Amino acid sequence: MIQTIEAVIDENGKVHLLESVNLPEARRALVTILDEEPVSEVSETALLSEQALAEDWNRPEEDEAWSHLQQVP
Repeated sequence: MIQTIEAVIDENGKVHLLESVNLPEARRALVTILDEEPVSEVSETALLSEQALAEDWNRPEEDEAWSHLQQVP
């Protein structure tokens, strides 16, 4: 099975996989070097929208709408 795994190659050429890989035995791999900087681990869009979403989500109406999910039997 062919898998695609995101990785970052540092300035010394060392490859750092961004997720773990479990293989039954050694496998060949191809490395494609992209002409772009690595993305940060936190989405900038998520960070920029956090305040606007918090204003919408942190309302009594929202708490009431989702309260059934917090009920303990």
